[in-house]
Amino acid sequence: MLKKMGAVGLSLAIVFMLGCGKDEAATSSSAVEVQQKFTWRLVTTWPKNFPGLGSAPENFAKAVTEMSAGRLTVKVYGANELVPAMEVFDTVARGAAEMGHGAAYYWKGKSPASQFFTAVPFGLNAQEMNGWLHYGGGLDLWRDLYSDFNLIPFAGGSTGVQMAGWFNKEINSVADLKGLKMRIPGLAGEVLQRLGGIPVTLPGGELFTALQTGSIDATEWVGPYNDLTFGLHKAAKYYYYPGWHEPGAMLEFIVNKDAWNSLPKDLQAIVSYATRAMNQDMLDEYTARNNAALKELVETHGVQVKQLPEEVLVALKQASDEVIAEVIAKDDNAKTVYESFKAFRDDVMPYTAISEKAFIDARE
Repeated sequence: MLKKMGAVGLSLAIVFMLGCGKDEAATSSSAVEVQQKFTWRLVTTWPKNFPGLGSAPENFAKAVTEMSAGRLTVKVYGANELVPAMEVFDTVARGAAEMGHGAAYYWKGKSPASQFFTAVPFGLNAQEMNGWLHYGGGLDLWRDLYSDFNLIPFAGGSTGVQMAGWFNKEINSVADLKGLKMRIPGLAGEVLQRLGGIPVTLPGGELFTALQTGSIDATEWVGPYNDLTFGLHKAAKYYYYPGWHEPGAMLEFIVNKDAWNSLPKDLQAIVSYATRAMNQDMLDEYTARNNAALKELVETHGVQVKQLPEEVLVALKQASDEVIAEVIAKDDNAKTVYESFKAFRDDVMPYTAISEKAFIDARE
């Protein structure tokens, strides 16, 4: 009887150990899957390590590496290091790089609707733009639009309200815009053209030379922080405001859809939350840095800061409305996106008027 019990006990022990072995193997396999490492390339439209615009992808890469404990590492390539600035969209779409950082209005040739996700003349400021994207349905529309290109977009930082730009001559009337050759992309370029100007699209790294050599008469870029870095004050005398064309310029992170789907859920979450953090961080940086840069431009370099005349702003607003109406009449996607954008703007403006604007007026 004892021998029988011993045999049964031995059999049970063997079964138990075999079961444990299967569990351990499954656990080991799961651990291997969890510990799989990924290396991504992130291409940008900005010069390497350029303040503000270029800081966001660098800070993103650092944050993702730290939060993932090295399971996902991201190597950042500035414009022309891996691909030219204006090839970022196509490079990420075909998977030659897993990720990109730039501005959606650069890709209006791919889809006119893309412009609405960077800036709309006289549109939403940074705070309102973030509200529309994350709580007003804007991001869903953006992702629907980019889905056909095998891309997933994320908000990638805002510059806040920009400056109207650098000019080699004073702008005293609408007539002064006629024949003006200006670097100004997106919808704003079409608005300038409507008023007789000549819009040019150039990447940031080419602006100083173009302005200095006279191949363009004026350029918008971002604001004091970035403009000082590029030395644009050495190539143009007059610095105009307000940034009617980009009241809250939103940038983008784009991710190749296949690369995204290859990540486990926790790494997808890390990428998602890291982009959201960088989106806010960029606005913080510009808010802190523009002030000192503007002071240096005026007090050290003698830059003349001037306000665009009301006559010019009224004409620009009217032309903006006309251009947008034409764009949405020709493209169904643009119509869908702009209807959402405009509905949010119309809804948010009354509260902005009695909150942000009223407070600023009172403070002054």
